[in-house]
Amino acid sequence: MAPRSRQRRHKKPPSSVAPMIVTPPTVVTSVPLTLSKPDPSIDALGFFSLEKNVPGLSQLILQKLNMKSYEEYKLVLDGSASVSGFGFQCLQEMFQKMEDTFRFCAHCRALPSGLSDSKVLRQCKRCRNVYYCGPECQRSDWPAHRKVCQELRLVAVDRLMEWLLVTGAFVLPSGPWPCQAEAVQGWDTWFSMRHLQLDATLDAVLGSHAMTTLWASVGRPRPDPDVLQGSLKRLLTDALSRPLTLGLGLRALGIDVGKIGGSTVHVVGVSHVETFLTRPEDYDELGYMFPGHLGLHVIMVGIDVSAGFTQSTSTPILEPGTVQLSCHRGLYHDFWEEEVETGQITHPDLVVAFHPGFHASPDLMEAWLPTLLLLRDYKIPTLITVYSHQELTASLQILVDLDTNITAYGANPFASLKPEQAYSSPNKQPVYCSAYYIMFLGSSCQLDRRQLEEKVDGGV
Repeated sequence: MAPRSRQRRHKKPPSSVAPMIVTPPTVVTSVPLTLSKPDPSIDALGFFSLEKNVPGLSQLILQKLNMKSYEEYKLVLDGSASVSGFGFQCLQEMFQKMEDTFRFCAHCRALPSGLSDSKVLRQCKRCRNVYYCGPECQRSDWPAHRKVCQELRLVAVDRLMEWLLVTGAFVLPSGPWPCQAEAVQGWDTWFSMRHLQLDATLDAVLGSHAMTTLWASVGRPRPDPDVLQGSLKRLLTDALSRPLTLGLGLRALGIDVGKIGGSTVHVVGVSHVETFLTRPEDYDELGYMFPGHLGLHVIMVGIDVSAGFTQSTSTPILEPGTVQLSCHRGLYHDFWEEEVETGQITHPDLVVAFHPGFHASPDLMEAWLPTLLLLRDYKIPTLITVYSHQELTASLQILVDLDTNITAYGANPFASLKPEQAYSSPNKQPVYCSAYYIMFLGSSCQLDRRQLEEKVDGGV
């Protein structure tokens, strides 16, 4: 069992913590899916929270996707049902219905079904992203919309271009890094390192049949090549942000990836975002970040793991230079007791949580608390990422209240460069995945191993 928590001491956040400076084929093996009991889910909470800002939006989304319930929608995200279950007859219908899910007035929140016969929803001509039911709403909303209009224009293009990643028409550049890995400290140096290979890749995609098909199907003019190239680069950073952020954690927390038997990373609180349509080769870049490593095993744990990504978590024989992905559906503290403490799974060298969101909901905090205490009391090097500075501040306060020993926090040099729009609040400032990180190790008031065992055995 995980150690029981100590009495919390409430303290002010640290005044300053300096941010830390910071070849493979990937192997997967299948295993039958096992389900855990339902628990608070970011996927479910996010979907139903749409109703708070735009009443009726969740039902509109289901209608446009030819689904009767959230459960049907969730089956597709889980990988338990085919995407073909949406029932679209052609690409034009798919893109039109997907766009229809964004059709509500950004000012008064009216849906098409709530408009009078004299009104119709029209896009902002600048960003082609948000809609208004008339000139009056658009004029009233302009003071708020003008602050994000240009950024939302990027969102509108990226939303369509993602189809190229989903279909495999845009393959990420890969291969050993042609420079010292330590020299790559962020996207600027990464793009500089990959520029020759990347230029060829982007040119091929821009001239591909898939690109032509995409823009012939979406019902809007094809943007200029530089706009499309910029979108492809943003999508690339979004796909590679997670594996390179894992590498950031391994570097900054001093994890020895050259140890015999390889290294293990647990990614916790995983949802469909990390696993839906994820390909094994998506994590190749993590291996190239550590030339000479003796094997990296990345285990993804969460209640929203996609069924199509469910792989055996049994301890593999890691070959030097390979990255292995596997996953487990369930809560991390349960996984720890059932798999790690019984010796079936190797203790992690690093634990990472992408956007845990425990600051946002009492239900999520309740679900996360046992895991946070476990990570603290077992002194497991941990990295979490958040979307914004506001979320960073709130998450730091929670971790300080839990007596975690925060070793570093700051802007993530491998944050996604793809802006994310709040679905039901389109004029809210867009955020970026893994924009900031927090690292912690153990407790700010440490117990030695003897004291920890006494607390567990004594039930204090």
